[in-house]
Amino acid sequence: MMTSTIFLSLLLALLPCVQSEITLIQPEAETGHPGGSLSLTCKTSGFNLGSSSMYWIRQVPGQGLEWIVYYYSSSSNNYAPAIKDRFTASKDTSNNIFALEMRSVKIDDTAIYYCATPIPTVGITEMDTGKGLGILHRPLIFGAGTKLTVEPRQKSIVKPKLSAFYPPKSSSKDAVQAAVCLASDFFPKDISLQLAFGDKPKANVTRPSVLKPDE
Repeated sequence: MMTSTIFLSLLLALLPCVQSEITLIQPEAETGHPGGSLSLTCKTSGFNLGSSSMYWIRQVPGQGLEWIVYYYSSSSNNYAPAIKDRFTASKDTSNNIFALEMRSVKIDDTAIYYCATPIPTVGITEMDTGKGLGILHRPLIFGAGTKLTVEPRQKSIVKPKLSAFYPPKSSSKDAVQAAVCLASDFFPKDISLQLAFGDKPKANVTRPSVLKPDE
């Protein structure tokens, strides 16, 4: 009886140590663009990644946690409908990295993404439960999270190139003459030009943008 008591005490004493060694390291922030691709990574240590269940969980600003991926292996996993066929999880056991490949990202994918793994139990080998998303049998250990921002592509402001073309001189006072000012190679495509000819009133010319929002 004394032996059993001592053994149990040792297990309880070792459990906090095992938990404290587990680390899940994630990049602080990533940026993506609509329709693009990117990868989120989670560097793991302190446990056997290959034989552990893993999760990707995200939190959209102003909302609660959303379980999006349960992953044990390439043949045993589950994805939330919102990201299925666009996101793919994987394990790189040689480098202890749990990854999430993201394709065709949307602005709605902007969120904080957490990798997580169940707290290990001493003396019990982690096995695939096959239960899928959202059914947790043990508390989870979370990474610090990666803040992903998906935003439209933005181009730098480019000043226009201006070229002026003047009409030839005419001896006729009644002749109609026109001067041309050409603006080219500028961004964004909103421009306002002010033309001045000697003591003549200034003329304002404005060209509105014809770009689509994602250009």
